[in-house]
Amino acid sequence: MSVPTPAAAEAEATPEQEARVRPSQGPGPPDLPGPGYVLGLDLGSSVIRCHVYDRAARIHGSGSQKVKVIYPQNGWVEIDPEVLWSHFIAVIKEAVQAAGIQMHQIVGLGISTQRATFITWNKKTGNHFHNFISWQDLRATELVKSWNNSFLLKLIQNSCKILHLFTRSRRLLGASLFSFTTQQVGLRLAWVLQNVIEVQKAVREENCCFGTIDTWLLYKLTKGSAYATDFSNASTTGIFDPYQMCWSGILTSLLSIPISLLPPVKDTSHNFGSVDKEIFGASIPIVALVADQQAAMFGECCFQRGDVKLTMGTGTFLDINTGTNVQQTVGGFYPLIGWKIGPEVVCLAEGNAADTGTAIKWAQNLNLFTDADETEKMAKSLPDSEGVCFVPSFSGLQVPLNDPCACASFMAHTLHFEESLADGGVCKNSFIMQMTSDLINEKIDRPAQIDMSCLGAASLAGLAVGFWTNKEELKKLRESGRVFEPQRKWKEYEPSMENWVKAVKRSMNWYSKI
Repeated sequence: MSVPTPAAAEAEATPEQEARVRPSQGPGPPDLPGPGYVLGLDLGSSVIRCHVYDRAARIHGSGSQKVKVIYPQNGWVEIDPEVLWSHFIAVIKEAVQAAGIQMHQIVGLGISTQRATFITWNKKTGNHFHNFISWQDLRATELVKSWNNSFLLKLIQNSCKILHLFTRSRRLLGASLFSFTTQQVGLRLAWVLQNVIEVQKAVREENCCFGTIDTWLLYKLTKGSAYATDFSNASTTGIFDPYQMCWSGILTSLLSIPISLLPPVKDTSHNFGSVDKEIFGASIPIVALVADQQAAMFGECCFQRGDVKLTMGTGTFLDINTGTNVQQTVGGFYPLIGWKIGPEVVCLAEGNAADTGTAIKWAQNLNLFTDADETEKMAKSLPDSEGVCFVPSFSGLQVPLNDPCACASFMAHTLHFEESLADGGVCKNSFIMQMTSDLINEKIDRPAQIDMSCLGAASLAGLAVGFWTNKEELKKLRESGRVFEPQRKWKEYEPSMENWVKAVKRSMNWYSKI
């Protein structure tokens, strides 16, 4: 998952500087044979999951594999593409087999993926130049610090701030608040272009492809015949301009990233092509590519302006539907494109913390418990933490603090909405859900199905092929599991929250260099 921010304001670009992304119409939707099924696949940060859905959005079969993460150096986080590909294929086969159906009965595949994890590969051979570099990777920390402290960036920010006073342009306001983070693709890709000789050579020869996981999977599944991303994934890279709906010519120029290196951007629900028949024995239409948090938003049926979704998985992500308006980065939120379906563009404002499920996994590795489900009972067994604060900043701190050098630490050892919709593995913990409801003083609706990224990808795919008619039909299929209502007042948590803020501040800037 990444922390994208709005692109800096830029002058009207020439065709040579910047190609505005306009989604191609592509071939029409494939014919819908018989009742059929749709596949929803989510390649997250921890697990790859695939579900087979029928028209009632019931799951008929599932498959899953853990994502194997590599830590080659301190602060580096990678994924082996060959291992990822074999697990991806195995999960789909497992799900279809569990459903007791044949591959030719699949009428559409929707793919949700973790965001801002990227790779580059040889355009002619398809061979990768390096492993996937994860959104959690910190190798670009020094570049981020250098750019954020640079005179050039401060000049851009201040110039845009002054211009905004006269124009009231939201885009200029967004640019005035822009800063780089390690979770964005931009400076990690710049690091690759500066340090990987094979990539430098391939770029000079115009023989280099770049892609986030969705783009790479599409390329592999179609054996190179399709190369694209969608607006939701592009908007999380930090080098996409959500105000202009195109790759940012200014940011790519600043970072010396050839804009020709970036893939075409198409609608989220779109006929991208078909899986090569040799892979599964049947040609399956690929009709949705979507970023995981946006997929969860769609799966939760957060279609109206003001709808809120809270995901607690590897990280925690709070997303708000802002309608057709790009939300400028105030209060720690950053703008995203939720999805684009034909003329409809839905924007989101998002805030995140990188380490939620990560912290639970860390504690599990220390043998503090066997199963994550035990944590709810453990938490309820104690009246309080006796003043102990744990700051799980294994990947630094995100918005609004944005400190990649913060450390994870134990200390002191001896937002308002009508309703929020929750999903993600950690949401199975009712203690956490209840405490969250208390803290925000609002209801939280936990769905019967918590794999919302899978369902969101399947829903987008189903709409593309006519499996489901419209979003109103999808709303009727959503099932609520449990609604949590506030039981304690926020004031009761205030002393603990004050200690927590102190602990967070003391964890910041712990590492001078990653």
